[in-house]
Amino acid sequence: MTNMPLDQMAPAIEAVAAACRVARSVQQDLARVRQITKDDRSPVTVADFAVQAIVAMALRDSSRDVLIVGEEHAGMLRQPEHEAVRHAVVDAVRMVHADATEDVVLDAIDACDHDGTADGFWTLDPIDGTKGFLRGQQYAIALGRIEDGRVVLGIMGCPNLSADHDRGFEDPDPVGVIYAASDGGGCRQLSADQPDGAYQPVSTGNSDTAFEPGATVRVCGSVESAHSKHTDTERVSAHLGLAVEYARLDSQCKYAVVARGQADAYLRMPTRKDYVEKIWDHAAGSIIAAEAGAVVTDVSGAPLDFGRGRRLEANRGVVCAASSAHPMIIRAIDELGIAAAV
Repeated sequence: MTNMPLDQMAPAIEAVAAACRVARSVQQDLARVRQITKDDRSPVTVADFAVQAIVAMALRDSSRDVLIVGEEHAGMLRQPEHEAVRHAVVDAVRMVHADATEDVVLDAIDACDHDGTADGFWTLDPIDGTKGFLRGQQYAIALGRIEDGRVVLGIMGCPNLSADHDRGFEDPDPVGVIYAASDGGGCRQLSADQPDGAYQPVSTGNSDTAFEPGATVRVCGSVESAHSKHTDTERVSAHLGLAVEYARLDSQCKYAVVARGQADAYLRMPTRKDYVEKIWDHAAGSIIAAEAGAVVTDVSGAPLDFGRGRRLEANRGVVCAASSAHPMIIRAIDELGIAAAV
């Protein structure tokens, strides 16, 4: 791996930490934002745009030539009828950049317009887990660095995820955590409030065990059933003779839960044949899980290919699992014909 991504690790962590603070502030003020903007979904819209601007500004400050694949563009904010949302976004960004002008903020959002075809670029999901954010529960800020079709850095802020594994996912943590991983460099967990302080190495740990028929497999599942085909997950577990215990939470936080050994697997089973995953939905999470010792592939067992533009065109679905569980899951998917069906 080149030195450049590691040189950008610290600025990227700082950017995600700043974004976490802003997103948490917006989430904690849902009622006021809704009142100002007259839109029930506007708080997550404000957070999405503000986080994208903050991260883009930080990356551009740390490196002159920065390409970013982002999820948002500022066209909607520039429309007169969305003036209230635009002002709320700028106010949120000013929590980090006090002198930011409206034009600077909108231009930073629109700078995340790369098509994902360069040899090296960043990809950002500013608020992954829209409904979790609006419920006051789990969401993630996910930033990944891709080089030559592979993810080489991943930084993911989980503002409501507790370092305490006994704290329920539905119970937002007041501090939150940040995960950072580099290709071949392992994965670490940091406090979202003190990202430059002490860190803990992250490992799949006690999830990396053998699974005998009759055992229970702990599977991360979306709170929103539309995000994955739970019936296929249950078919796989039944085929293996395993009982399923679901850990329900939104966003790429699921990758972190597998990475830290709190769950055995995260299965994102395709819900329809024409659906292709977006790179920003998996870049940061996949390297965080992999560097902690998990295996991440698509449902056929193929590596995720991030070199096809903004989408994972060569892949269908995602299987992230502890190294002992992954081969069993892929074999069951194959024997059940699930991969062939998509």
